[in-house]
Amino acid sequence: MDFISSNFLWLLLGLVVLAFILVYNGLVRTRTRVKEAWADIEVQLKRRYDLIPNLINTVKGYATHEQKVFEDVTQARAMAISSGNDKSALAGAENNLSGTLKSLFAVAENYPDLKANQNFLDLQNELTDTEDKIQAARRFYNSMVMDLNTRVQTFPINLLASIFGFKQEEFFGLDNESEKNPVEVKF
Repeated sequence: MDFISSNFLWLLLGLVVLAFILVYNGLVRTRTRVKEAWADIEVQLKRRYDLIPNLINTVKGYATHEQKVFEDVTQARAMAISSGNDKSALAGAENNLSGTLKSLFAVAENYPDLKANQNFLDLQNELTDTEDKIQAARRFYNSMVMDLNTRVQTFPINLLASIFGFKQEEFFGLDNESEKNPVEVKF
């Protein structure tokens, strides 16, 4: 009987260690997916930042009296680039940049020659494609953050997560209600 209970204890200990390893590896895998998703957002944002000056220069040739819009877009782009790794600040700056880009496209609507310019159309299509990719990357990132946050908060995984320093991540979203409203363009 003593032999059976000894084997049972070793088997139980082995199962606990195996469960511990599986939980830890799952947390590492999920945290890595969150980092990968964030890196994808950064790649798409870099692509957007690179397209914006070309778009502004194309529009400038047609709309010389729309200087305020160009300055706003340039300033919003600079703020977004300088946000660094602060996810909350970056989310706010990115939402502001999206709003100023909408203003730039609204200006373009007033210039039929510009709307027919192939260079402008190509840049606009690339930027639209990039915006779509940014939104998809944000959704994927938020999905991965939800998965990590759920795991970090769920018992008994939360015990191991806190021991090894796994923490919840912030979602990439809108910071305040005014950013959820459509941009109003006045001429």
